Amino acid sequence: MKLPFIFTAALAALIILFNPVAALCDNWEDLDSMPGKQVGMMVMGPENEILFAKNPDKSLIPASTLKILTALTAFYHLGPDFRFKTEFYLDQKNNLFIKGYGDPLLVSEQVEKTAGILAVKAANINDIVLDDSYFAPDIKIPGSRGDSDQPYDAPVGALCVNFNTVNLKKVNGRYISAEPQTPLLPLVIKKLEKRDIPDERVLLSSKNSENLLYAGQLFKHFLEARGVKVSGQIRPGRDVAEKHRLVYRHNSCFALREVVAQLMEFSNNFVANQLLLTAGAEAYGPPATLEKGLRAMRRYADQELKISPVLAEGSGISRQNRMSARMFMPVLGEFAPYYRLLPEENGIYCKTGTLNGVSTRAGYIEKNGDIFRFAVLINTSGRDAGAAAKKIADILR
Repeated sequence: MKLPFIFTAALAALIILFNPVAALCDNWEDLDSMPGKQVGMMVMGPENEILFAKNPDKSLIPASTLKILTALTAFYHLGPDFRFKTEFYLDQKNNLFIKGYGDPLLVSEQVEKTAGILAVKAANINDIVLDDSYFAPDIKIPGSRGDSDQPYDAPVGALCVNFNTVNLKKVNGRYISAEPQTPLLPLVIKKLEKRDIPDERVLLSSKNSENLLYAGQLFKHFLEARGVKVSGQIRPGRDVAEKHRLVYRHNSCFALREVVAQLMEFSNNFVANQLLLTAGAEAYGPPATLEKGLRAMRRYADQELKISPVLAEGSGISRQNRMSARMFMPVLGEFAPYYRLLPEENGIYCKTGTLNGVSTRAGYIEKNGDIFRFAVLINTSGRDAGAAAKKIADILR
């Protein structure tokens, strides 16, 4: 028996009223018709219901959206309240040994503060010995160029300052530091004598321990500014610190959740891989290696999230990394308590990702106190994942 038209229309209206997801079903056509085979998308509601999916299982390059999984791995192995440390030792000859443990936010302000504390403990210092043995030497990050001057290719290390970069600008034909808290040190001046560098933050390489020696020069500068006489050399020295007297342990002023907030805001590749390596060292013991970090992240993804991404490093700079839109749903589900650490625009909290021919977004959309998870992975030139994310937000609202 046919139902009267008025009755069926009323029934449809009731279905939409009590099941708002049904009201969305006709609104996804623009997204579904997005051309290109290298596109994967998924949207999930607050009750884990799938609202939209296009090629959800296609394995694609995630670019910097991978940093969400890296952050979760660090939270899992280190804890959101974890603080990086840097240790300072003195021997009987007043040599100062500085041992790093991978602090990604050891910046000039922290070095200056630490120098003030050390100045009370030693008025005279002979050599400054730099111990970076907590990380294995010469760790290479896939996707980063060893001969690059770009900050996004900054090398990792157990003892690094200022993200292994220096911010410069030219004034009246002369280079000066672009940051008043950071001096222009001899190593950088020598680097500038060899070639012209544009006004930007430039990289300190790991070649010949350049970045490590720069860290030593920065500590020396601030120690001398506090009246400490430094009469000896600045030199590397692995596995020596613990043999001497611990005089100070600096704990970062940033808890891990604050480090992650900065990671998401500035999408710093160096910070991401510092977290990955430290998580690996925590899980499998020092020295940190890329293999240990990846093993820790793969195990976490497999055992806790029940996903199996292809992982080459932790920042998303490598084109070898692969994830699907569906894989992002448990990642975003686990990251949900921290979703406000992501950059926000118009109620969309998300991590962006960009490589040549790659545009990605993964995150959350707020609506009436609920949060909706979404992932947009586009590996097609000329396509913008940001436009797709905005379209998803418009549909949901």
